[in-house]
Amino acid sequence: MGERPIDYAALALGTPVADAHAHLDMLDDPAGALANAAFAGVGLIATVVDLSEDRRTFDELEAWRAEAAERLRAVGAAAAVPEVRVVAGVHPHNASAAADLEADLFELARSGHVVALGELGLDYHYDHSPRDVQRAAFERQLGMAHETGLPVIVHLRESHDDGHAMLSSVGVPEAGCVIHCFTEDVATAERFLELGCWISFAGVTTFKKADKVREAAAVVPVERLLVETDCPFLAPEPFRGRTNEPALVTQVVRVVAAARGVQPEAVANAVYANAARLFKAEGAS
Repeated sequence: MGERPIDYAALALGTPVADAHAHLDMLDDPAGALANAAFAGVGLIATVVDLSEDRRTFDELEAWRAEAAERLRAVGAAAAVPEVRVVAGVHPHNASAAADLEADLFELARSGHVVALGELGLDYHYDHSPRDVQRAAFERQLGMAHETGLPVIVHLRESHDDGHAMLSSVGVPEAGCVIHCFTEDVATAERFLELGCWISFAGVTTFKKADKVREAAAVVPVERLLVETDCPFLAPEPFRGRTNEPALVTQVVRVVAAARGVQPEAVANAVYANAARLFKAEGAS
């Protein structure tokens, strides 16, 4: 038997929500994912491009959105295709290639084609690039964010001490710094909040054994709170094991809201406003 189809409209919260970190270019059907997200009430998506891998987002994004709109029209749906903002950088896995790509990244940043730099940072779990090379690339891209006035989206895995030290040394960009896909405890969250960072929670927050992550989600100030899918990875419960997609971000909202003791609509409104402000999208205040 195949997977049961998802009723995307049933995922909606009655108010728009934002997916602050997706990888549309990694999905088999980006246009379909955008249409699904529309049904689920997702109004804004930040999609992340690794310049060392697939750059097709820059050429194909508008075609994906147009096809999504056509699919919605074909079924008589009134839902609007989500607004999409592009983030670009070089992932720490590929830090060995970063130096050769930073001129391109700087040009994208200066041209306005991207709204943030990322995901950049440190990954000591896989060590696909040597750690000293990762640290050097992280420092250079942080410096670029300061120079261009853009926020950064930071990936840290088994490297939070070094990441904190780097952000303390170079400085958190005035435009913002998001610790994405947060999987740590309250104490770690508070260290990054003290630096002025934002914290973004993904599908891990919904996992049965993720009590420490939910505890962290409960204490992050509402003005520093974001949610994301990191799709196609880390699908939330009860969809764990499936390909993740932006529509499922509403499940993260529900769990974060429960951890905070508030209604999901309150979290949805807050994270949408925060993402719109960070990524300079419609609805920013």
